[in-house]
Amino acid sequence: MRKLSLAVASALAACVLSASLPAFAADTSPDATMTIGIGITMNTLDPAQQNTTTVRNVLDYEVQTLVTFNERGELQPLLATAWEWSDSGDALTLQLREGVKFHDGTPFDAEAAKFSLGRLIDDRVSTPNGQSYQVIRNMEVIDPHTIRLDLEYPTADLLLALGDTVSAMMSPASVDAKGNSYENLQNPVGTGPYKLVRHMRGSQLVFERYEDYWGDKPYYKNVVLKIIPESNALEAGLRSGQLDLIMNPPVSDIAALQAQPNIAIIKAPSDRSVYLSFVTNKPPFDSREVRQALNYAVDKQAIIKNVMFDAVNLSDSPFAPSVSGYCKTGVYEYDPDKARQMLKDAGAEGIQVKLGTPRGRYTQDYEATQAIASYLRQVGVQVDIGTADWATYTADIFSVDRNPYNLFLLGWAPPAMDAMFQMTYFSKIGWPPNGVNGTFYDNPEMEAIFEKAQREIDDAKRNDMYCQIQKMIFEDAPWMFLWSQNLILAHNKNIEGISYQPNEKFVTIYARPKD
Repeated sequence: MRKLSLAVASALAACVLSASLPAFAADTSPDATMTIGIGITMNTLDPAQQNTTTVRNVLDYEVQTLVTFNERGELQPLLATAWEWSDSGDALTLQLREGVKFHDGTPFDAEAAKFSLGRLIDDRVSTPNGQSYQVIRNMEVIDPHTIRLDLEYPTADLLLALGDTVSAMMSPASVDAKGNSYENLQNPVGTGPYKLVRHMRGSQLVFERYEDYWGDKPYYKNVVLKIIPESNALEAGLRSGQLDLIMNPPVSDIAALQAQPNIAIIKAPSDRSVYLSFVTNKPPFDSREVRQALNYAVDKQAIIKNVMFDAVNLSDSPFAPSVSGYCKTGVYEYDPDKARQMLKDAGAEGIQVKLGTPRGRYTQDYEATQAIASYLRQVGVQVDIGTADWATYTADIFSVDRNPYNLFLLGWAPPAMDAMFQMTYFSKIGWPPNGVNGTFYDNPEMEAIFEKAQREIDDAKRNDMYCQIQKMIFEDAPWMFLWSQNLILAHNKNIEGISYQPNEKFVTIYARPKD
């Protein structure tokens, strides 16, 4: 059952949803700092241009969306306090929170919401994950705290998309701030509980508590996010007390960390798929048989056991199991003899592969890539591994013509656990330069079914279409299907209030020392 669709499936009944935010302790520290370690550099600070979950996570200290999600992935109000669908399902009216100001003093109102959402459907602004917003046909300000979104067609996806950091509310006046333009807001001005006061690229970001925040103020005066690509260095920082929280410590050390008296481990559910992406519009991976052969060539179960220490689950579908519409399609069993024969039959013996991988972005990413390369070499594939810092890596793999790799490691955690958002990495709607589907995978039959699925409100019918799509994708193999991973957080046991969202985000806004 699609948990998130409960709000959306009521569209034809024009259901109104409203709730209040949870209450938190009001005391604050005048000088305390929480320090968090992450593995990647920021590729952009403009929410609209964002394509990385962890960077979205960082921006969430500064900016806020109209709705958000709880630990179960259920919609919650944030800057919108209530919403109502029209009887026909093609218009969404949102009631906006009153008394909210951006960090520059500009009031948050319906005009600001129209400005922020308008950037997502404006061709002048690059929005790699902006496909879900293209359904907006018109926006009308009803009054200062009410906005109506008129849609091209009824869809089950827009309200969920409004919980993605990509759609964060930005001050209209921020286009005139230093370093900003309408097309590129690199100094975000949001409504969140913290404001960004320092960004040392590739090193750290410093957030300071915003004392005029509209909601309950967080305990910590400052939050510092240090960028440390090496997982062993992250672990060392946590053990020494220099870091209060880290993401995805070395999986080989999780048991040892759990045994530490001052460290706690959270194994949070996630919707992330990790895979190798074939560039399918160029030889040799324009051949389905070659892509299938490489899927057979790698012993993924052995890698999961020996490299990943059983911390991940073998993919049996192009969708992670937590994504709505998931259905099991099977796996490519390890069969190197079959892989060699398929490569021979396709005239692809001895093909050359430039294999790209990040380092420190995903669990054991570099180590897993080395293991994969070893298996590929055993079936005669010539493999050269390349890597780069995250910002450079994503700029390369999401480009149209300068990607140095024809096979690259990537992971995708949809911002909502919904099939539409998984399709960002399979459909032509996600092709660069307007998206992040660097496979350039093209299947007209699949695209036709996908178009119908986006317009289908009935869950059963919609999920049946997405099951058909998954079977087509599995057969075409635009990915080397690897595994799905959980979000593992390791933190100082003396800090409470650390939580998560199942779209692979940690939540620490209201963290505080234990009494």
